[in-house]
Amino acid sequence: MPETTAPKKGTRAGNYFISNYPPFSFWKENQEEVVEAAYATPHEGTPPPLGLYHHIPFCRKRCHFCYFRVYTDKNADDIKHYLDCTVRELEVMARKPLIEGRKPHFVYFGGGTPSYLSAKQLTALTDRMKALLPWDEAEEVAFECEPGTLNPGKLTAIKDIGVTRLSLGIENFDDRILEINGRAHRTKEIWRAYERAKEEKFDQINIDLIAGMVEETEENWQRNIEKTLELRPDSVTIYQMEVPYNTGIYKEMKASGSLIAPIADWETKRRWVKEAFAALEEAGYTIGSGYTAVLNPDRTKFIYRDALWSGADLLGLGVASISHAKGVHYQNLTEIDEYDAALDAGRLPLKRALQTTSEEMLIRQFILQMKLGRVAAEPLRDKFGVDILEKFAPQLANLREEGWLTVEGDEIVLNRDGLLCVDNLLHDFFLPQHVTDKLV
Repeated sequence: MPETTAPKKGTRAGNYFISNYPPFSFWKENQEEVVEAAYATPHEGTPPPLGLYHHIPFCRKRCHFCYFRVYTDKNADDIKHYLDCTVRELEVMARKPLIEGRKPHFVYFGGGTPSYLSAKQLTALTDRMKALLPWDEAEEVAFECEPGTLNPGKLTAIKDIGVTRLSLGIENFDDRILEINGRAHRTKEIWRAYERAKEEKFDQINIDLIAGMVEETEENWQRNIEKTLELRPDSVTIYQMEVPYNTGIYKEMKASGSLIAPIADWETKRRWVKEAFAALEEAGYTIGSGYTAVLNPDRTKFIYRDALWSGADLLGLGVASISHAKGVHYQNLTEIDEYDAALDAGRLPLKRALQTTSEEMLIRQFILQMKLGRVAAEPLRDKFGVDILEKFAPQLANLREEGWLTVEGDEIVLNRDGLLCVDNLLHDFFLPQHVTDKLV
């Protein structure tokens, strides 16, 4: 495998997972006029799907590998005030011409830990949100959970607000591994939460795993696979452990002068995920992307992912949230006090933004869909007037020669090995000015 495409053997600090394009590091501050202009008029013709994201930045503990905006020191009054701020933000944004009159096709509560909220807080928040932007026609309402925060009353409240996909952040089934990596929950809470969630009959229960956590071993990973098959959830999401710069693990690396993170190397992590996918396939699952396995693909979908990766608008609420509006990408302010102050002043709580070109939008949708393992040229040709098979012919030829993918008629198809290191392969399709190791 050439070093230009295959990840280095050891795990070094920095981001690996590609979630957007152009990379966040190219977004600029002081872009209020650009964002306001995007919201000032509706889409011409039929608008794309609209999504609603709400960031809940509260956790019982901060995981050592976490790089999201989270707080572990807020009391009930602080949380109430923050939730009030997000509703104020929604009040303003729901009246914008780009949003007014539209209903979300999908809703996502992420964090942090959305399930950190009490049942009362969650019900009050969502009642207010629905009054401003009803989601009675949403095809998917997804909700992230930490197993140790769930009880029967809270799970009932989560079901009652309309959640269709409950995602349990299990990560690992070993108490020692969970403790070493800073997770708040333990294995007893996993089983208890899962059984209670099953009783609520959610449309989809997803579990998250991470391959390559600190001190994870071959034996432990095989047990994770076995326990996952025992649970038999509707879907499984498996991430390969990375170490972004703003994590506790990186701070320890920096203090010790280490260049290589104390976790499994990329070759091992890819093999572990490959073994998990093989076991899941044997048990009747279908591999739906470089990270997901689905038990029943006809019934179980990832609407949030698929719509975003195909150019949907996304209205993000809350501190540090990400939004996409008519080709403009932007992020909210990343500290609660600053976010609050901007709303008080009647300003957008804007941190940074980027107006994308048509070419950048094409590349974004193409590379994100590559993570599904299969990209058809025709929809992108119809949408952008560009044939990706011609535009990216040199890159595709190189990756084909290296054994990562094939081109079958009008479709690009990654093989399993290509799918497992797809994030690294995607850099080949970046515009020259965007080739960087710094993604955030």
